[in-house]
Amino acid sequence: MLCSNFTVPNTKNTRVYVSDYENVLGTSLEIKVSATSPDEAAKAEDAAMAEIDRLNKILSGYDAKSEFRQWMNGSKQAVKVSPELFQVLNLFDKWRVQTNGALDASAEAVGKVWKAAAQRNQLPTQTEINNAVAQVKQAHWALDVNNQTATRLDNASLMLNTFTKSYIMDKACAAAMNTNGVNGVVLNIGGDIMVRGEHTEQINVANPKADAENDAPVAMLNISNKTVATSGNYRRGEMIQGKWYSHIVDPRTGRPVEQVISATVIAPNAVDAGALATSLNVLTPAEGKALVEKVEGAEYMMITADGKRIESDGFKALEKPAAKPAVTTASISKDKLWDTKYELSINIELAQIEGVRVHRPFVAVWVMDADKKPVRMIALWYNKPRWLRDMRSWYETYNEAFTAENSSISSTTSATRAPGKYTLKWDGKDDKGNLVKQGKYTIYIEAAREHGTYQLINQEMEFKKTQVIDLAANTEIASASLDYHKIK
Repeated sequence: MLCSNFTVPNTKNTRVYVSDYENVLGTSLEIKVSATSPDEAAKAEDAAMAEIDRLNKILSGYDAKSEFRQWMNGSKQAVKVSPELFQVLNLFDKWRVQTNGALDASAEAVGKVWKAAAQRNQLPTQTEINNAVAQVKQAHWALDVNNQTATRLDNASLMLNTFTKSYIMDKACAAAMNTNGVNGVVLNIGGDIMVRGEHTEQINVANPKADAENDAPVAMLNISNKTVATSGNYRRGEMIQGKWYSHIVDPRTGRPVEQVISATVIAPNAVDAGALATSLNVLTPAEGKALVEKVEGAEYMMITADGKRIESDGFKALEKPAAKPAVTTASISKDKLWDTKYELSINIELAQIEGVRVHRPFVAVWVMDADKKPVRMIALWYNKPRWLRDMRSWYETYNEAFTAENSSISSTTSATRAPGKYTLKWDGKDDKGNLVKQGKYTIYIEAAREHGTYQLINQEMEFKKTQVIDLAANTEIASASLDYHKIK
């Protein structure tokens, strides 16, 4: 969440408590708990995270010790598996039929072909593609409902990602909601968001063609007791000979998808939302529409490669009216104003400990003018207001103005990101929405971690020509850069 991770009143005697993590299921995680006290919220958070850890040890395709990996690499004999692994395998069987093969656990075999092609910067051969598709078409396992066994039937590469995240979200939210004193939970794992209990969440749908954290969303939704899942080709994929290829592949053809670049699904059931979001990227829009209509309570929005927006009537009904754009004004001055054809991208990668999940540090990003006066607060990420003083430079500059504003809490649904990597943008406007004059400005990036270190980066720039500046890394910021460029 951007600029608004603070507790606010929800219902009588409850508040919303927020925590952010990096490197959970290979992405970022945010959990909001509406509870009667911080202790109850902490217990709910611990219950959710414990359930995530438990299920990841069963379903992970990356952990060689997980039950799924042990089963996949074992002998081709009937093996009694956990109820959770059996359920997820069964879900794949169900959705493989419902989507006419558009969802398949062995899509990983196709993905490997395209990853290898990217490494040599050459398109895969038709023979390589055909071999991968032949693997996909095989039967991968047989399930025995009575004995709860699963038998591996072939050697195709398998991954359970399509259902793993949604399945785990559902169980983790249930664990949190079962905690005394909790009446609402919002769980956001890599852009898929589940809302449960007595809580309504504003969820912004990221624009796939303008993917900075603070870019304007393509839609704003009010969501209660549903899951919102988004899948798209704009964050992960392969570059081959100068062309971008999506990480989402059609296992029936062996080729990356191209027609739909983002699909957002709202559904009462988390697994349905996740499965449909991926399916809508693979199927044609007409096929996708027909599939969603078979799932009770599901709504959708698709954005095609040519920018067309296709949505269900129910999706429109959940949208908030678009806010009127702020009127940009400028006082009469001889000074030249910021060139609106240009923008500044601020790229930040937070430091990670490989294989370990960590709380995201508090981070503030803002702009000061040549007279050291604040111009624009671009981002503020935090979860405990009492620790804001640890952001010493930001606190001195912005805290009084920030606390006086009535900011709102929201979450953003988007295609899954890599953990710790974020892009922010500055459009040359000040905090009041007015264009600044041309000249020198300083970009500040501040990071402070509870029981960790304090770091401050500042870089002066004069916005006259296209330029990229790489900033020095530190303990909390693994890398950062400033990219002033013409808007595409």
